[in-house]
Amino acid sequence: MTEAGDHDRTVVVDVMNMVGSRPDGWWKDRDGAVRRLVNELVDLDGRLGPIVAVIDGTEKVDPATGDTGGMVKVLYAGRRGPDSADDRIVELLEDSLHPDRYRVITSDRALAARCRAEGADVMGVSWLLRHLRRQS
Repeated sequence: MTEAGDHDRTVVVDVMNMVGSRPDGWWKDRDGAVRRLVNELVDLDGRLGPIVAVIDGTEKVDPATGDTGGMVKVLYAGRRGPDSADDRIVELLEDSLHPDRYRVITSDRALAARCRAEGADVMGVSWLLRHLRRQS
């Protein structure tokens, strides 16, 4: 079951914020945790509409930048350092003619404020976690 308006927006996921919200040992294998989350997003099979997963740092082979073969697109921040993915998410909104058509998933208060200032809807990671649990 989806919420009203879910498919009207592109969901943008602050991947490391999402990964860090689960105390499942992700810190032992950060790349593996990122891959697992991206696979979970792909497994949603479009139920939330299009998804953009934004990952800190520079591009890696797995998951690679681009479409994952469905409704999920992977983007890397393109640089290392604090707030790199946050800045990339805000750039995505700034470059859009319709930032109000985006729903950003993060529990980072500073990023949430920046995204709302651009006109995007913001939901905490618990919103996405509920959807991921429903698919299990």
